[in-house]
Amino acid sequence: MDGAILENVLARQADVSIGIVGDFCLDAYWECNDQGSEISVETGLATRAVERQRYSLGGAGNVAANLSALGTGRIECFGVVGEDPFGRMMLELFHKDSIGCEAILVQNKHWETNTYIKPIEDGTESNRLDIGNFNQLEDKTAQEILARLEKALPELDVLIINQQLQRGVHNSSKFSQGLLDLIARNPHKHILLDSRSMSQFYKGTVRKLNAYEACILKGLKVAPGSSICLEDCQAVALALHQEWGRPLVLTRGDRGCLVVEHGRCQSVPGLHIIAPTDSVGAGDSMLAGLVAGLAVGCSYYEAAMLGNFVAGVTVQKLHETGTATPAEVLAIGKTPEYVYQPEKAEDIRKSNYVPDTEIELVEEWPQHGSHFKCAIFDHDGTISTLREGWEEIMEPMMIKAILGDAYTTVDTIALTRLQSRVRTFIEATTGIQTLIQMQGLVELVAEFGFVPKDKMLDAFGYKKLYDFELKKLIAGRMQKLTRGELSAEDFIIKGARQMLQFLHKRGVRLYLASGTDEEDVITEAKALGYAELFDGGIYGSVGDMNKDAKRLVMDRIINEIGQENSTRMVVFGDGPVELRESRMRGGYAVGIASDDVRRYGLNHTKRKRLIRAGAHVIVPDFSQLPTLVECLGWK
Repeated sequence: MDGAILENVLARQADVSIGIVGDFCLDAYWECNDQGSEISVETGLATRAVERQRYSLGGAGNVAANLSALGTGRIECFGVVGEDPFGRMMLELFHKDSIGCEAILVQNKHWETNTYIKPIEDGTESNRLDIGNFNQLEDKTAQEILARLEKALPELDVLIINQQLQRGVHNSSKFSQGLLDLIARNPHKHILLDSRSMSQFYKGTVRKLNAYEACILKGLKVAPGSSICLEDCQAVALALHQEWGRPLVLTRGDRGCLVVEHGRCQSVPGLHIIAPTDSVGAGDSMLAGLVAGLAVGCSYYEAAMLGNFVAGVTVQKLHETGTATPAEVLAIGKTPEYVYQPEKAEDIRKSNYVPDTEIELVEEWPQHGSHFKCAIFDHDGTISTLREGWEEIMEPMMIKAILGDAYTTVDTIALTRLQSRVRTFIEATTGIQTLIQMQGLVELVAEFGFVPKDKMLDAFGYKKLYDFELKKLIAGRMQKLTRGELSAEDFIIKGARQMLQFLHKRGVRLYLASGTDEEDVITEAKALGYAELFDGGIYGSVGDMNKDAKRLVMDRIINEIGQENSTRMVVFGDGPVELRESRMRGGYAVGIASDDVRRYGLNHTKRKRLIRAGAHVIVPDFSQLPTLVECLGWK
C-alpha cells in the first residue's frame, strides 16, 4: 500500500458506517503519588493518594474510539452499561467522540459497568482492579440489544462483534444464540469477529484472532506470551480457514499478521519501532484499521496493512488505550520500516548457506543478477572502519547528558537501568542519522528528569558534544594514516576495495551513501583511496534533521538513478535503513554483517538486525568475492 493509496483510504472514511456489538468497557488510569499519602484516622493505615485520573473507552469501546479517531463517518454501538458513575462516564466519552450510543442500554440490576482501574506508581502499572466480573445480562436487555442491531444492520457497511469478557454480554445464551441467528440471516453482510473464547461458536463470520488463540483452538500446547514460529502459525491459520470456510486474520504481535483467503496464506510484516511500547489495546487498534480498510473496498491484505499501521501508532502511547489519527497513520505508513524474516533472524539454525562459504541466503537470489546497473554502498561498517567504536563514545556521552549534575551521585540501580535503556536505544537506532539519534537523546533527557528544562540542549547541541568526542577519535586515526604508522587497509573491511574495483571495471555505477556529514564522508573516502571509484557520487548528511536522514540521502540517490531503474540496483550495507529503503523500492539488499574490529568475520548482532531489515543475503565481508559476484549474476 503506497502513500497515495493510503491517503485515499483514509480520506474516504467519512462515508463509512460501522456497527460494533459486544463487551464495552472503561479504562481508568489512576496516577498515584505517595507524597500525598496520609494515615487514615479511621483505620490507622496509609492511604493511597491519586494525583491524577484519566478515563478512556476500552474493549469494544476502544475499537469505536479508534474508528472515531480515524474519521469514520458513522459508528453505532450495541451493548450495555450499569446504573453507576462509570457507566455515565462511558456514555460521556461516547458523546465526546461523536460515537452513536443510542443502543447502549442501561441495566439497573445485576450489571456493573465493566471497568478496569489501573493504578500507576512511578510510571509502573500495579495490580488492576476489575469491576463487572459478576455481571448477568437479563433476557429483556439481550432481546432489546438484538432488536436494535437487526434494525440498523442494513445501513451498516461492516459489523464488528467483540467478545473479550467471560462474564460479558456473550455469556447470555439468549444473546449469543440470537446473535448467531442474526449472522445466519445475513450471509452477505461483512461481519468480523474478534473473540477470546467464542471463535468456534459464531459461525459465518470473518475472524480476527491472535496466534495463541488460534493454536489453542487447534490443540497445540503453547504458553501465553510465547513466541510461536511462522510455520506453526501458517499451519493453524490454513487449518482454521479450511474448517470455517471464511477469510481470517491471525495477528502475531510485533511480527505482523497472516491473512488467509481463498486457500492462500499471506504474511503482512511487522513494524520496526524504536520507541518504548505498550501493547494494551493494540489488538483493538489493529481491528479498527482492518475494518476501516475493508469498509472502503480494500482487499484483506491491504486492510491488514492499514491495521498494522494503526496499531504501530497506538503501541507507542504509554499507559493509555491510545488511538491513531489519519495524520499519525500517514506518518508511519508512507515510509514504513518493516521487520522481515524474524524467525530466521533469531534462530541461527534456520541459516541457509552457499556450499563451502559464509554467504547466507536469506531469500532467493535474483534470477537475472546481471541486470544490476548500479550499486549503492553504505560507508561506515560496510567499507570503512574509521569510525569503529562510535557506540563506546555515544553511550557515556548520552548517560552524562541524561544525568547532568547527578552523574557522580546517582545510585547504582538507577545507573544500571539507564545504561540498559541507552544501549537499547543505540542498538535500535544504529544506521540512522546522528542528528535523529540526538533528537531521541533530547526525549530521553526529558523522560528521566534529572536535568532541568532550562539546562537541556537541543539535538544540535548534543550532536556538537558527540561530534567533538568522535572527531578526536577519527583525527587520531587520520594522523596515523598520514604518518604511515597505519595503512588504508587497516581501516577497510576485508575485500571491500577489490569489490569496488571489480564493479567499477564492469561499468556498474557506484554510489556512496552515509548518515555522516557529507563533507566528512568525502574526506574519509579520499583518505582511504577509493573516492574516485564512486562515479555516481558521494552522499551524506548536510546537517538538516528534517531533510537529510539517511532515508533522504537514499532518496537523493534514487532520484539520480531514476525511480524506474530502482529495481536494477543492489544495495550493500551494515545498517537497517539502507536495506529497508532498497526493499521498499524493489532493489536487492546485501547485508554486510561485519566485525568492525577485526574487519573480517561475522558479527551475529548485525546479522540479526540486517535480516530483520530485509537483507536478501548476508555476508560477513567481501573476502569470498568470486562466489559473491557469481551469485549476484556477475562473472
